[in-house]
Amino acid sequence: MMGASASASLHQEDSMDSSTAPTIPRDKDFGKFQFGCEHYKRRCKIRAPCCNLIFPCRHCHNESANSLPDPKERHDLVRQNVKQVVCSICQTEQEVSQLCSNCGVSMGEYFCNICKFFDDDTSKEQFHCADCGICRVGGRDKFFHCQNCGACYSVGLRDKHSCIENSTKNSCPVCCEYLFDSVKAAHVMSCGHTMHMDCFSGMINNNQYRCPICSKSMVDMSTSWQLLDLEISTTEMPVEYKFEVAILCNDCNKGSQAMFHILGHKCGHCGSYNTRRISTPQDPVCEIDSNHDN
Repeated sequence: MMGASASASLHQEDSMDSSTAPTIPRDKDFGKFQFGCEHYKRRCKIRAPCCNLIFPCRHCHNESANSLPDPKERHDLVRQNVKQVVCSICQTEQEVSQLCSNCGVSMGEYFCNICKFFDDDTSKEQFHCADCGICRVGGRDKFFHCQNCGACYSVGLRDKHSCIENSTKNSCPVCCEYLFDSVKAAHVMSCGHTMHMDCFSGMINNNQYRCPICSKSMVDMSTSWQLLDLEISTTEMPVEYKFEVAILCNDCNKGSQAMFHILGHKCGHCGSYNTRRISTPQDPVCEIDSNHDN
C-alpha cells in the first residue's frame, strides 16, 4: 500500500457514489470519442486495485506510479485485477462491464472482460489472444500466435522467422520498454530478436545495421558488400599492413582468415563484412623485389 506522501503525488479523482448518481438513460453510443486520454478513447475510468486510485487507463496509472520519488512504491497495474470502473458520462462507479449500469451508455465500443480493456476506436482492429493472455491490435486474421516464441506475429512471418523462446518477453534493446504488452508496433528481425518498429527504423536511418543483441545484420546487406568489394579492390594497403588476421563472422558464426584492410574483412564462408578480428597481426607479408638478386 502506498504511503500518504506517495498517494498525494498521484492524481486521485473522486467518483460519484452510485446511490446518489441520477439515472439518465442514454443511447449506448452517447459521448463516443469525446472522452478518454492520450492512450485511448473510452467512456470510463478504472479504479486501480493496487493503490485504490482512479485513472483514465492503466498506462496513465503506470506513468504516475513509476514516477513516484520512492522507488519502493513504484509499480505497474495488473490489468486483469481491475474490478471497478467509473462511467465518464454519469460518474457511477460499478463493477466492470461494457454497458453502464446507471445510464446505459457503452463505456467502450471494444470491450474485453478478461483484460478489463475498453476502447472506442475500433479501427485498431483489437482482438484478444488467448495464448498471449492479452489484447492485441491489427486484426485477428492478420496475425498468428507462435507457440515457440510465445508471441503474435504477422502472418507473413509464419514459417519465415527464427524462433526464440519468449522473444517478446524482454525489453526493447534500444529504448528498454517491455515489448510484450507495449502499445507500439514491434519488428521481428531475421535473427529472431525483436524491437520496436520505430526503434528499428531509427537505427536504419542512423546507418546502424546490426542487431543490438547478437550483432547479426538486420537487413539484406549484399549490395553494400558488393560496394565494399569494389572499394577494397581499388584501395591497396601499404606493404607494412599486408598481413592476415583471423576473423569471426557475426552473420554465419564461422571463423576464417582475411588480409587486413582498414575498410573491412570479408568472411571466407558467406561473404559478409559484418565480421570482427579475433587475433593480433601476423608477420608482414613482404613483396618480392624482382630486380633484387639473391
